[in-house]
Amino acid sequence: CCHDTGTCIVIMEIGQHVCWEGKPLKDQVNQGVRQGYENGYLRKSMVADPLERINTNDNTPAILHTEIVDGDRVTITVMPKGGGSENMGTFKTLLPGDGIDGIKDFVLETVRRVGGNPCPPYIIGIGVGGTMDHCSWMAKKALLRPLGEFNAKPLYAQLEAELLEAVNNTGIGPLGMGGRITALGVHVDYYPCHITALPVAINFQCNASRHASEII
Repeated sequence: CCHDTGTCIVIMEIGQHVCWEGKPLKDQVNQGVRQGYENGYLRKSMVADPLERINTNDNTPAILHTEIVDGDRVTITVMPKGGGSENMGTFKTLLPGDGIDGIKDFVLETVRRVGGNPCPPYIIGIGVGGTMDHCSWMAKKALLRPLGEFNAKPLYAQLEAELLEAVNNTGIGPLGMGGRITALGVHVDYYPCHITALPVAINFQCNASRHASEII
């Protein structure tokens, strides 16, 4: 089992009738991450500054995403994202005319370039549309979709199936050692975008796909 317990991604869907008390939300989340990594004897992988490289020694801060939804409950999803797969993610703004073929070419070009570095067999999350930041977020969030579940829109479901077959035909295989299964799933999410652009983001999730959700 991989020892990289990653950057802690925390996603909170907060009901509009929920009221928080005490410390700011991000401080409460980081306290939970701190306790979880300490009590679980998980590797601490976060550095306080990207250039100075000094470890925070408690795996904080988390990357926190929040969304206001209807209701009076909070859904918390925690996703420890390993560095090996995260480092292979990429983004590109295609021309609108590039279309589906352009998306396929970009994905397969990326898969061949990264080879076994994301620790296949992996899951590929792909964001299409939006802006640079939102497109990248869609790609990451798509990794949480259950394996075997396709996009509800037939156009994107077909794209997912075709990409999965094409990726597995590259022959990269488990851990880059060759073989039929390189990807376990390809998940595509989309969002409206500007008339001048076709943003595409790719995020990999290695075979140690760890995430959990709780409703409070």
